[in-house]
Amino acid sequence: MEKKIGVLGVGNLIVGDEGFGLHTIYYLQNHYRFPDHVELMDGGTAGLYLSPFLEECDPVLVVDVVDIDAEPGSMHYFSNEDVKAGRFSTRMSPHQLGLLEILEICKLRDAAPAVMEFYCVVPHTLETTTELSAVVAPRVKEMAEIILKRLSDFGVTPEPLS
Repeated sequence: MEKKIGVLGVGNLIVGDEGFGLHTIYYLQNHYRFPDHVELMDGGTAGLYLSPFLEECDPVLVVDVVDIDAEPGSMHYFSNEDVKAGRFSTRMSPHQLGLLEILEICKLRDAAPAVMEFYCVVPHTLETTTELSAVVAPRVKEMAEIILKRLSDFGVTPEPLS
């Protein structure tokens, strides 16, 4: 079976900027039509339930927030090598039964994606709200453009919706 290209947004929509990954997925879904071999997923706080998606996709582009000492709203890229080397925290909140732990389960089944890339933003607020902060909200469109550019590297050109 040929694997799909996966774009995974994770986070919690009711915890302010924690929902950034999901807002980015919704933006992409509302503005573009993707070919059948590209799957966008609202991973929410699914944890272990993400394993079938991860097993069916390679590469996987993950959009999330990251807990690092950097300016709120700043955007950061991490490869799966960065994660394995511990160069950034993979646990921002309860939604992360740790992608690393989920990947280990996929590896046991010999179905883990070879390529996983993390596109992250540093949150400004993690208060109870469904709105992104004024610092992070503009980053949704910017992150979507970064994801689209990366997809073009894989030969994918989504069709803009009118």
